[in-house]
Amino acid sequence: MGTVVYSNGHSPEWRTIGRTRKGIQWERLCGRGCVVMGSKNVNNEDWSPYENMAQFCVADFLYREDQMPARRIDYLMELWAFTLMEHGEQGPFKSYEHMYDVIDQTHHGDAPWKCLSTTYSGSIDGDVPDWAFSNYDVWYRDPDVVIKNILDNPDFDGQFDYASYVHIGTDGKRRWSDFMSGTFSWQHSSEIYEADPTTKDAMYCPIILGSDKTTVSVATGNVEYHPLYLSIGNVHNTVRRAHRNAVIPIGFLAIPKVDRQFKNDVKFCTFKRQLYHSSIAAILRTLEPGMTTPVIRRCPDGHFRRVIYDLAAYIADYPEQVLLTGIVQNWCPKCMAPAMNLDGPTAPLRTRAFTEELVNGVDGTKLWDDYGIDNDLVPFTADFPRADIHEMISPDLLHQAIKGTFKDHLVTWVVDYLVLTHGETRANEIIDDIDRRIASAPPFPGLCRFPHGRRFKQWTGDDSKALMKVFLPAIVGYVPQDMVHAIADFLEVCYLARHADITEDTLKAMQMALSCFREHREIFCITEVRKTGFSLPRQHALFHYPHHVREFGAPGGICSSITESRHITAVKKPWRRSNRFNALGQMLLTNQRLDKLAAARVDFIHRGMLPPRFVPPDTPTHAVEMPGQCVEDDMDDEPVDENIRVEGNIVLARTRIRTYPRSLDELAEHIAVPDFAYLTRRFLFEQLYLNVAPTPETPLLLITTKISSGIRGMRRECIRCSPRWKGEQARRDCAFVVENQDLLGMKALRVVRIKLLFSFSHEGTVYPCTLVEWFKRVDRTPDSATGMWKVKPEFKGRQQQQHDISVLHLDSFLRGAHLMPVFGDQSIPPEVSFANSLDCFQMYYVNKYIDHHSHEIVF
Repeated sequence: MGTVVYSNGHSPEWRTIGRTRKGIQWERLCGRGCVVMGSKNVNNEDWSPYENMAQFCVADFLYREDQMPARRIDYLMELWAFTLMEHGEQGPFKSYEHMYDVIDQTHHGDAPWKCLSTTYSGSIDGDVPDWAFSNYDVWYRDPDVVIKNILDNPDFDGQFDYASYVHIGTDGKRRWSDFMSGTFSWQHSSEIYEADPTTKDAMYCPIILGSDKTTVSVATGNVEYHPLYLSIGNVHNTVRRAHRNAVIPIGFLAIPKVDRQFKNDVKFCTFKRQLYHSSIAAILRTLEPGMTTPVIRRCPDGHFRRVIYDLAAYIADYPEQVLLTGIVQNWCPKCMAPAMNLDGPTAPLRTRAFTEELVNGVDGTKLWDDYGIDNDLVPFTADFPRADIHEMISPDLLHQAIKGTFKDHLVTWVVDYLVLTHGETRANEIIDDIDRRIASAPPFPGLCRFPHGRRFKQWTGDDSKALMKVFLPAIVGYVPQDMVHAIADFLEVCYLARHADITEDTLKAMQMALSCFREHREIFCITEVRKTGFSLPRQHALFHYPHHVREFGAPGGICSSITESRHITAVKKPWRRSNRFNALGQMLLTNQRLDKLAAARVDFIHRGMLPPRFVPPDTPTHAVEMPGQCVEDDMDDEPVDENIRVEGNIVLARTRIRTYPRSLDELAEHIAVPDFAYLTRRFLFEQLYLNVAPTPETPLLLITTKISSGIRGMRRECIRCSPRWKGEQARRDCAFVVENQDLLGMKALRVVRIKLLFSFSHEGTVYPCTLVEWFKRVDRTPDSATGMWKVKPEFKGRQQQQHDISVLHLDSFLRGAHLMPVFGDQSIPPEVSFANSLDCFQMYYVNKYIDHHSHEIVF
């Protein structure tokens, strides 16, 4: 058992029903089943509407996986029919129309699209413009049906929370991870029970919405759509990020268009904004009864529960947040800080009650000027109980931190500083050298390289993320220390926010990094790069992140990168599959069919009619390196089982390099390491604790390695050691070796560079090993400016010219490591590249910003 104290007047209600696997669970709305088991059909013979497994698998493969065009489906079915004609049989489908008809008859995951149409109803003085009498269509699906389908998905079983909870770690401190671990769900569960005690034992179901405009074609007429997505907070963040049918498009909002002369017309702008809110309110209308009276729904574990809905969070970028909250541009949607001084004294949070009180008691001009409120707008949340749009606004790592603060602000300001300080000619030389430094970053799984620096026009979120990983070491020596400090502080905030599990200590570190960032960014004012200060909404939003974490759990689970990625499958790919003429109707049908096929597959697997599929990655297909593009080094990284929490599980690949010798002495000569045989015998001696070293006749198997390691959803990644990577230069990656398990962070680890991966057997036991070069730490603490540890190659002998090398067991590895050179203040030679940069410098940074997993372990 455990106790929790809450400082908002609700401590009596924080009673517990005991510790779950995560912590302390809410007692009242605990999600207790109201039926022992659901009466779900368990007939293992029923493939309807498909005739058999083969017909379903063909439809699923052709439509969902291969996305084969209709004419090719017809051709394939014709060939199939020809091969079976002599046996008097037919193929699975007669034509593409037949296949589409069968898919349309699938009842799994069915949520039909509907249309509502509206027009302007206000008064217009003078000539009536076209926009005032045009009809605006909003396509939508019943969100109640969509949530019912999500809840009834057995694929989510085991990754689904039925009640809000407080996660207390073994150290007695609170942790935040998935949505239901946040204060918001606990607090709203309490409010629901206090308002109606008959809701006891119901399951709280927080609804997460998201919307964002997206363009599918600029070249053929700037075709854009405005999809609205829905998810629920009960599913774990990893499920939501993995796009496993937990984020569903429920609407395509109207986008009114006018001639340029009416673009800034007050009545049109007001109509356009209110149409947005009225459309969302109309779409969500069917959920309103379930927000006060529980509805019976079957859940992923097969049990029926009484479910009560609640509007909980909204994922949106800043322009959409302005529209959602009805504030004035450049004001904060979360707090009352004035637009001209967003980072002044701490301002109180905005609330629905206070906003309504202001609107009812203050004139419109004063509302606009003093409070940043547009009183012409009624938010859609006004129609729903407990819904507060200001409270619902979620953190947006992609647009606020990665693309906003980092790429649009800090990177731009560094370039501006160089131009102001050195003049354009010298600044361009420095920027070119920074680009060469970035291009020389050693390879790492999932790292997008910049073969020609940052010089390309169209930036994506992935490009900005890639630049974040290598930018800080590249500018050291060219900008003041405080500028390096400021960027390091920002990166610390960003990477702490990207942790999947956030502790009280993490929040303290985040708060400290924010304070340091606020202090050190003043260097941009001192150098006159930012003469107007830092009243920037996207940067100001970072200071709300600790509050967001407490409310909603880890920000990565409700970030706009989720909806941005969903655009690809829900909008862009369906648009490409259409004939481009009145494409929306075809896109809606495509989405509906895809949802049905995915739901049918889950049902068939759950009933044991199909085996769960795990397809091992094929030989990786690598991106072609084009000028001005961000190129990913390893395209074969993939998520591993999110349920398994392991610190590190390292395995060798199955295929050996067949051209290498298979005896110790011959291999030692081949790799030019004379001591290799001795080192291997010494390794085996230490493994066996023998008094006599073994003989060197042991045969060897030489192979490359893959690791599958992680901390809560780590990725499958590769550690490479190849004499000719991609047929070109050698590639020898680095890795972390656990040296002292009793210590934490970098003090427990050493960095090694892999020279050879091999295995050998001795008395029936196979030893997977690696020959490594050692690096040693330069100082006892991280570098004061960058916050990164420095290491240098470790040498031996009197002349200190020979690398210190050893043979290690793979069990001593934790995961891959990434090193960035300490460039100093000199330009790098033109012959330095990503392939040889680990051989050209005296010291290196241990790059904890290469991914958020490294950031969790390297401190």
